[in-house]
Amino acid sequence: MADAKLRKYADVIVNYSLNVKEGEEVLIRAEAVSEELVKEIYKHILKKGAHPVVLIAFAEQEELFYQYAGEQQLNYKSPYLKYMIENVDVMVRILGTNNTKNLARVDPEKIKLRSLASREISEIIINRAADGDLKWNICQFPTHADAQEANMSLFDYRKFVYSACHLDRKDPVAYWTEFGKELDRIADILNIKEEIHFLAEDTDIKCSVKGRTWVADKGKENYPGGEIFTGPVENSVNGKIRFSFPGIYSGKEIEDIRLEFKNGRIVNASAEKGEELLLSLLDTDDGSRYIGEIAVGCNNGIDKFTRNMLFDEKIGGTIHFAIGRSYPETGGENISTIHWDMLCDMKNGGEIYADSELIYRDGKFII
Repeated sequence: MADAKLRKYADVIVNYSLNVKEGEEVLIRAEAVSEELVKEIYKHILKKGAHPVVLIAFAEQEELFYQYAGEQQLNYKSPYLKYMIENVDVMVRILGTNNTKNLARVDPEKIKLRSLASREISEIIINRAADGDLKWNICQFPTHADAQEANMSLFDYRKFVYSACHLDRKDPVAYWTEFGKELDRIADILNIKEEIHFLAEDTDIKCSVKGRTWVADKGKENYPGGEIFTGPVENSVNGKIRFSFPGIYSGKEIEDIRLEFKNGRIVNASAEKGEELLLSLLDTDDGSRYIGEIAVGCNNGIDKFTRNMLFDEKIGGTIHFAIGRSYPETGGENISTIHWDMLCDMKNGGEIYADSELIYRDGKFII
């Protein structure tokens, strides 16, 4: 029997984030460990008169795939999955796993091959969403493995997830509606700016955002939401940045990442731990050495780093850069198989200037 918060969680996702309508085809993707939330979302979709389709992965499925799949299978592009992604109206991806380290020993080249094979599917999702033809959402079911990754008990992690989603409020939708207005206000100001300058410890980096659109994440595509993001002009990024939190990719940690940019391209990269993986990711394709997204985290309900970017990228008082794919709705044009976020703390002396005007200090907007 699901608890009351989980039922509220599913209600907000179906009725607020996705706004599911009667007759829509809704794809639910999750691992078996997230069955409780799958059931609740499934029930709410049925109550809306829509048509849920469920794809469940079993424990260790990815690990077994990479252990036994040959090159032909790593490169395989499923026409059945493509058809589904091209034709559903709504898609919800529930995160939650039995083991966050199941790919820790997998050869990065195998992961790269699989990522390249999945590129077409990713492009369909991103472009359909940008055109308004596909509603989608990513959310998190609290599991023991994800709790351990965050260095919490399951009880505390569940409480953290619900708090980050503001499900502890009587009316979370009212909160997201009001908070969304503030995010829109800031985005409107940024949308008339042309140059952004980030300053923090070991960080001094500028980029042009002229002609680009800042988007407010109000808990629709991601739940929880709480960031403002755009895609910088691809060849305009110059300077250096040090990411103060570990980068997490397929369960692997890369620590103390430092990047240097010249005319948009990463020309130097280093890491205290995981540098080989970092360099491999940067060489994935032509677009993986360029920035596809810059963003500011604004969700103060997220107050700790959990090694889960669904939450971490929204931490109030942080910024993040994503190498690789841009989101078309921002006007970004970078194309890549990957989109990988890296996080920088701005709470102790960090500043952001827009067209030489100080707009953000010590983790907070001052406009």
